[in-house]
Amino acid sequence: MIRLLMAASIAIHDYLTRYMPTNRIRDRVYTRDGLKWGIPAMLLAIPYFGIALWLARIVETGAPGWLNVAVLICLWSGFKMLWLGPISLIKLVRVRAQEFAALHRNRKNTNQVESHDASEAALAGVRA
Repeated sequence: MIRLLMAASIAIHDYLTRYMPTNRIRDRVYTRDGLKWGIPAMLLAIPYFGIALWLARIVETGAPGWLNVAVLICLWSGFKMLWLGPISLIKLVRVRAQEFAALHRNRKNTNQVESHDASEAALAGVRA
């Protein structure tokens, strides 16, 4: 029974990751080149919350109750887009710090190699 539930959960997760627009946007924003688009992607939360409010009002006026599922999906997507901005900024700062550290390490190693080569050349000149 647990194996069946896990298989169904994985299948639903794969489907949602592949075809739902907010998941595709999230995956694109979490790439190195897409991290800068986290804050503009936050603006997509506004339409999702607006649609959720509109659907909730429709349900209140007598529409079928299954529309509450659409309200929940819109709220979930809105909160997902809302959190996308701060998380992408944190990731961008972390990546930039790692890139700066790697660049600093490369410059330091290059300077050490050059000074080592210069000292070897000076020793060779003294020996000759």
